[in-house]
Amino acid sequence: MRVQIAARNCEVPTAVRARTDEQLPRLARFDDRLSGAEVVFEEERHLKKVEGVLSVDGGETVVARGQGTEFRAALDQMVDRLSRILRRRRSRAVKNHKGPRLSEVAGPGE
Repeated sequence: MRVQIAARNCEVPTAVRARTDEQLPRLARFDDRLSGAEVVFEEERHLKKVEGVLSVDGGETVVARGQGTEFRAALDQMVDRLSRILRRRRSRAVKNHKGPRLSEVAGPGE
């Protein structure tokens, strides 16, 4: 999975960048169709914000945000939210609600 990191109005420590590159590919265990992730780090006054956008092949994008006093806490919050969303989407897999055809249930001549 391709991870793209951007920073707005701030400097992101290398340890946080490494943690981002380490944690986001782990989300692929919830959905095999994940193709890429964009993570935006932003700082407003004393509040650090992190936004993650996951691209899913053949599906909707998944967006989650996290905020805190440090980038690491905001990143962990965002990853937790993304994993919760992906877990919920996996459990709501497409189900076939149609019953079998009558011709399949009853044999010929019955």
